[in-house]
Amino acid sequence: MGILDLITLLIFLAAVFTLVNITVLKLPSTIGLMAIALASSVGIVLLGFVMPSILNGAEHIVQEFDFKEVLLNVMLNFLLFAGALSVDLSRLLNEKLPVVILATVGTLMSTFIVGYLMFFAFPFMGVEVELIYCLLFGALISPTDPIAVLSLVKKVGLAKRLEIKIAGESLFNDGVGVVIFLTILGIAQGGGEHGEVSAMSVAGLFVTEVFGGLLLGALFGFMGFKLLNYIDNDHVELEVLVTLTLVMVGGRLAELIHVSAPLGMVVMGLFIGNQGRSEHLANATGEYVYKFWHLLDEALNAILFILIGLEFIVITQTFQNHYLLIMPVAIVVVLFARFLGVSIPITILQAFGKKFEKKTIMILTWGGLRGGISVALALSLSDSIPAKDVIVTATYAVVVFSILVQGLTIEKIMK
Repeated sequence: MGILDLITLLIFLAAVFTLVNITVLKLPSTIGLMAIALASSVGIVLLGFVMPSILNGAEHIVQEFDFKEVLLNVMLNFLLFAGALSVDLSRLLNEKLPVVILATVGTLMSTFIVGYLMFFAFPFMGVEVELIYCLLFGALISPTDPIAVLSLVKKVGLAKRLEIKIAGESLFNDGVGVVIFLTILGIAQGGGEHGEVSAMSVAGLFVTEVFGGLLLGALFGFMGFKLLNYIDNDHVELEVLVTLTLVMVGGRLAELIHVSAPLGMVVMGLFIGNQGRSEHLANATGEYVYKFWHLLDEALNAILFILIGLEFIVITQTFQNHYLLIMPVAIVVVLFARFLGVSIPITILQAFGKKFEKKTIMILTWGGLRGGISVALALSLSDSIPAKDVIVTATYAVVVFSILVQGLTIEKIMK
């Protein structure tokens, strides 16, 4: 299939599945679309026992999407920019300390807790996985998915301070998580393209990726904001083109100079967004721009969660019986690590006088949904990594549980 055929198929599925969800299931968009796609994948796999040609054809089509390339190098930049565009900047600055601590310290803690717990748990399930690959799993599964989190937070009437903590953490820990993943992957590959592995080289890579991404985002965001402020709001088509150009050029440049594109997109979106600004500055970005990015955000969201559901077809091809035990263990370990990664930093911050709303730890723990980013990072691992099939299966189990179970219950828990 050509690229146009694949895009046409995805848009067709998005339209059909959305119609089914709206008229029949009536679930939140991300949850409903993924549930329908997952059910369709299960149906195709079962049908494959009777008619193998159908399963082979479906598997071939899904593999042509190259999930990692589609999400990490194309969709993610647009989704993060769109998500950050509507975040209230003044409220985020008021909550900057807990957001930064949770996005960095919390993600690092979760990475190592998941890694070490799975390292000790795997042998009891008949699998031997090296510690470095367990840490790799911890890195790719620890960041919450901003796309899934933001879409649910908007529908629940939370206190504004708690809402901005959840939104801010999910936007930033995504970029931090990708950097941690790349750092550990470089160590697993003996340094990779970054040369010899040492404490200094690892720290240097981490600092370069994180601060380089933040600086690039701030630079492009400031330039874009000034340019949009200069353009008359009557030229709405030019405003849209400017924002599209900033995201595409900024993302490509980040990739070329090896800095974090996700962090850059978040900072750029915060600069250009008008939430929390004075009336004069708010007028720099017209309403048409927000409507365009909201539409793009919804469309890409639909395609992303359909792709996650369809990836089940590929996962089943390497499935083994003992994975049935690994999957629930991984879910419990990731939830436990999330709880510690949230509760310890919050408890310390409270000891220093920082106030948090009641039940914040419970809401952040259960509301820490995982999504397409974790699946994309797992699928991006080289086939030469001996633990790839185990990591991919465990990741998929956590993501499906996160979106379908946590996603369906988080609204009641938040209320």
